Amino acid sequence: MRIALVCPYAWDDPGGVQVHVRELALRLADRGHHVIALAPVRDRADERWVVPVGRPVDIPYNASNAPIDPRPWSRRRVRAVLDSFGPDVVHVHEPLSPSTSMWATLVSPVPVVATFHSGASRSKLFDLAAPALRRVARRLAVRIAVSEAAASFAADRIGGTFEIVPNGVDVARFADAVAADLGSGTKLLFVGRLDERKGFPTAVAAFEALASDRPELGLVVVGDGPDRGAADGLAPALRERVSFLGSVPNRDLPPIYAACDLYLGASVGGESFGIVLVEAMAAGLPVIASDIAGYDEVVRDGVDGLLVPARDGAALAAAAARVLDDPALAARLGEAGRARAGSFDWAIVAGRLEELYARAEG
Repeated sequence: MRIALVCPYAWDDPGGVQVHVRELALRLADRGHHVIALAPVRDRADERWVVPVGRPVDIPYNASNAPIDPRPWSRRRVRAVLDSFGPDVVHVHEPLSPSTSMWATLVSPVPVVATFHSGASRSKLFDLAAPALRRVARRLAVRIAVSEAAASFAADRIGGTFEIVPNGVDVARFADAVAADLGSGTKLLFVGRLDERKGFPTAVAAFEALASDRPELGLVVVGDGPDRGAADGLAPALRERVSFLGSVPNRDLPPIYAACDLYLGASVGGESFGIVLVEAMAAGLPVIASDIAGYDEVVRDGVDGLLVPARDGAALAAAAARVLDDPALAARLGEAGRARAGSFDWAIVAGRLEELYARAEG
């Protein structure tokens, strides 16, 4: 099958949708399909099968940044690429974002499958645009959401029914990784953009509460953004135990997970899934996450992780202390997390998507 994947966000920016589309393309190619991916590109795309379409503009959205290409004249370039490639199906991601995916939906000459990733609880912009977006939605042959939270957000605005197909993770890549050398001691891990939505200040507050009487404890931070300064208020001795690794490509993350002992998923809301939680679980880390929509579809409280109220550093610290002080609990959550991660492996997710591509073709 000839499959055109379309990503609305800057291909060379970090982000869960970009990771999902990139890994999906590789999995589909491994399964014998001919695949290309269209996306706006800020600087360059390393993969030969990526076709740059437009340049991104940074748009504040959902307490984060959406690097999209809203220029409608990009439609001509998208149409030319699709006509040249001759796909059997076009799989767009976030087709309601005014970017490459929307343009592909509007000009595709073949059936369009769409995956909805957004877990925003509300959006005035989408509410105002809902009538126009329904016209876009009428061109979709199959609608997919990565979670019930994402399905609810989209259905409230465009109606219709949705298949739930979660984000995929290469479980073995995280389970089998050799630990990076991040020094000695016990390490908490935070992975994500350092912006309002990801809750980095809450993770810092939890670390501060824990670290005062745990001299071996450190905090490893993967990501960058405007909230980086949240650690600057720590006492100098504690600040020295926070390791900022900056933005790290997803392919380089497994050894970092393997070197750490406990994952803190402190997001405050607006999540549709929580791919970082699955990655941590696949690596065998006990996971403590905010009890928010999307995250609660990945982590089952007390079964394969612990859920705590969002924005509550004291609750996050208390749950972390439970795990750190109880090796049996840590081991149980780690093993249960590994088993849970297996349900999101690409072997399962890609097979389900192939079924939906066949349905779209009729």
